[in-house]
Amino acid sequence: MSRSLLGSLLLTALVATAAHAQSVDDVIAKHFTAEGGADKLKKLQTIRMIGHMQVGPGMDAPIQMDKKRPMMQRMDFTFSGMTGTQAYDGKHGWQLMPFMGQKTAEALSDDDSKQAADQADFDGPLMDWKTKGNAVELAGKESVDGADAFKLKVTLKSGSVEYDFIDAETYLMVKRESKQKARGTEVETETSLGNYKEVQGMMFPCSITMGAKGMTQHQTLTIDSIAVDVPMDDARFAMPDTTKSAKPADKK
Repeated sequence: MSRSLLGSLLLTALVATAAHAQSVDDVIAKHFTAEGGADKLKKLQTIRMIGHMQVGPGMDAPIQMDKKRPMMQRMDFTFSGMTGTQAYDGKHGWQLMPFMGQKTAEALSDDDSKQAADQADFDGPLMDWKTKGNAVELAGKESVDGADAFKLKVTLKSGSVEYDFIDAETYLMVKRESKQKARGTEVETETSLGNYKEVQGMMFPCSITMGAKGMTQHQTLTIDSIAVDVPMDDARFAMPDTTKSAKPADKK
């Protein structure tokens, strides 16, 4: 074998090895750089998203989602003239669903509250994942809507497992798969993220489509506006006094 051919083969092998040597830390670092930078993201204190969700043919439900560091979140949505709420106050989850006959706020079950706690992580499970006690593995690449994406297996400290798909070119998240309980039954769900828009140098998905994996019927949430570092009192996330009647959600 000639030296030139041997050198060519070695170079090819090295390039192939380098391509497969992309580490979890590399992918996650580039992901947060694409979102605007980890340092900048960590300085955020609150996020407010206002949009609408398609709930049926020609029917939309206005939605407002608030998040506050470190683990508080609240979602208000209006349907049939009534406002429902799902929230997590940093320790406990609760909900108010007047269109389901629920007149006062109720605490979530232990399983639902655990799920809400996972979702309430302000920065998400990938940020400082080792410190949080999460585990992340690079599970190869998969095609998402015709484009290559890194597939990350994320095992949360709580024991829940999800798969995050990071676009191999933009390094923005394009899909997430997880298992959630609905009416006591575990359902495999998928969430597609797209139409990213810049807000103060940070990228946020403004089209979020959710549904059971393998099913054609999904719901799409369209974000119309995003505001960051909006003043929010902790009381906004607390479960209201169950002895009082349900009132429309305020916007403190």
